[in-house]
Amino acid sequence: MTKVATSSLTGADAEFYLPADAFFRANLPVGLTFDDVSLATLYSEILPKDAETSTALSDALRLQIPIISSDMDTVTESRMAIAMALNGGLGLIHYNMPPKEQIKEVARVKRHIHGLIQDPITVTPDQLIGDVLAMIESKRFAFSTFPVLDAEGHLVGLLSGNVVKERYKAKPVTDVMTPRAQLITENEAAVAKDPIKAADSFFSTHVGVNKMLVVDGADRLRGLVTISDVEKITSETKSRRKPARDASFRLVVGAALSPVRKSDGSLDREKILNHVGHLVDEHVDAIAVSTAHGHTAGVGDVVKLVHGAFPQVTLIAGNVTSGNGVTYLAECGAHAIKIGQGPGSICTTRMVAGVGIPQLTALYVASLAAKTAGVKLIADGGIVKSGDIVKALTLADAVICGGLLAGCREAPGEIMEISGKVYKQYRGMGSLSAMKAGSAARYGHDRNDNTRKVAAEGIEALKEVSGSVDDVLGNLIGGVQSGMGYLGAKNLPALRANARYVRVTSAGRKEAEPHDVIEVSTRKN
Repeated sequence: MTKVATSSLTGADAEFYLPADAFFRANLPVGLTFDDVSLATLYSEILPKDAETSTALSDALRLQIPIISSDMDTVTESRMAIAMALNGGLGLIHYNMPPKEQIKEVARVKRHIHGLIQDPITVTPDQLIGDVLAMIESKRFAFSTFPVLDAEGHLVGLLSGNVVKERYKAKPVTDVMTPRAQLITENEAAVAKDPIKAADSFFSTHVGVNKMLVVDGADRLRGLVTISDVEKITSETKSRRKPARDASFRLVVGAALSPVRKSDGSLDREKILNHVGHLVDEHVDAIAVSTAHGHTAGVGDVVKLVHGAFPQVTLIAGNVTSGNGVTYLAECGAHAIKIGQGPGSICTTRMVAGVGIPQLTALYVASLAAKTAGVKLIADGGIVKSGDIVKALTLADAVICGGLLAGCREAPGEIMEISGKVYKQYRGMGSLSAMKAGSAARYGHDRNDNTRKVAAEGIEALKEVSGSVDDVLGNLIGGVQSGMGYLGAKNLPALRANARYVRVTSAGRKEAEPHDVIEVSTRKN
């Protein structure tokens, strides 16, 4: 009789590699984080490519990948949120901006049509070519062709990159542009249902045209589709990316909420409800009440307020590192709880305030309460590689990434060049500059209070530009699926059930990394 292997540890193995309860209790009172632990491999019949990574943050909000981009002002605005949703994840748009602007950012995501650039960069007829060249240089644009609009937004021409040259810098745009009468455009009604199919037909019909300008009935520009984007999209296999969409097929998006207060320190309930109401009108999928210390009366009051007025919206609250904190926020009405205080690469909370629990132990403690409360957990901070995500997902339903995404071209951070390398600005929301811009309430301070020195709980830093969100998420999810394959886990619930842990020493950590070699890279010509 043949013995059938299963995805569990038996015999001697079971004594050395422990499930979560036995492992973390055996290591008390030591706090452990990702590099302190490794996962034991198990018998598997699962190929990594077949591992299912979908997860849910509530009954109403399901994601295709368990990754969320952080609500930081150098990580997530509409461009990042669109890219996250197209890859199956979720972007949380930060609140370090005027409320009206955040509402617009949410609207841009919800109204996004794949392949259609809704807000293309434009120029005016009276601008000089020199002005356009300066704009390209300062913004580091990788393109030099622009629609030309008049003051009312009507399309009057197209400025081709062929004439955006230094030799023509003194000429006005109107002298060198292709005039409206010579342009072939498409009406927005014709592309609304399936812009890629419409664009594919457009470019097949109009040979030599590489940009489809979309206009409304009054000839106002409504969008732009490039032939390169169409070719890229149509060449993708259907299984490569599964976008995260709502019931009406719109991309999903979340928005962080500032706990606005009156001059007397009390919550400004009217302003909060008015702002959330506008976000709901734009079909926001999740509201994140994000503070450094989520187990507080103030955070609980905001969660109760929003949940009571808008019960249909998925509420994310945090941050906490205790079971009591999870229970409290769940009772207030949160659907998903953010776990993490101080693990981020640009966070200094543990150094400044002397508080915080190493992330993996915090997740374990929180997971016990989450099971009883029936809420989801989101691991927030400390993720530096795909293996960390695998370990986090043995205890949580999703992870939030900031630093891993801050270098992507879709992130809003300012670009700068240093010694031939290109970087983007990345700052903690507890840094002085971020708090002055609007995040002070997140750390229990008032940005308008100049009577005392505010203790920063974050730093400002740089991240080397790392390419597109598509590439970064592709690598991360590939690593997650690889880990699931090693544990014989066909989905995330199976990953949590199968996980067995072992403690790792500093020598073990060194052994896990490339060592005793000179690393080389192969460059493509």
